Amino acid sequence: RGRFLECVVSGTPKPGTCMELKTGTAAVGGRWTYEPAGTTANVGVTQGMAADGNRIVIAVLLPDHLQGKLASDAYVSGTRGFLYFPLPGDELNMLIENQSGTTDDFAIGDKLIVDDGTGKLLISASTPESEPFICLETITDPTVDTLTWVMFTGV
Repeated sequence: RGRFLECVVSGTPKPGTCMELKTGTAAVGGRWTYEPAGTTANVGVTQGMAADGNRIVIAVLLPDHLQGKLASDAYVSGTRGFLYFPLPGDELNMLIENQSGTTDDFAIGDKLIVDDGTGKLLISASTPESEPFICLETITDPTVDTLTWVMFTGV
């Protein structure tokens, strides 16, 4: 029900990553370049993500279905990518970031924020601008980034 869009991928993100328009980059073949959210630091300006939980347009990187790639296959910079802009209530598989050295347990209903610099999801902390997802499964002490069932809240 949301919007699907093609893009040019910058970096080597995996499907389930939140992506952001790469500022200052012209369209290539009519397609804009997207990078993992917060990759280009934009502190103190009106463009891009500058901190964990900043409010951005949520664009989720999808697997490259035309090349037969899996959800675990990373993209290559400069290749054609596939995005999905979800609507509130949409359920997705998103990458939860493993934060080494922490007890990062996730429970059903936990509010999730987008990590600045990776585009992966983290448990909400403090008072972020946006908590656009909630966790729909329990994960105990992940040791790697994990595709996780979540719901887009739109807030």
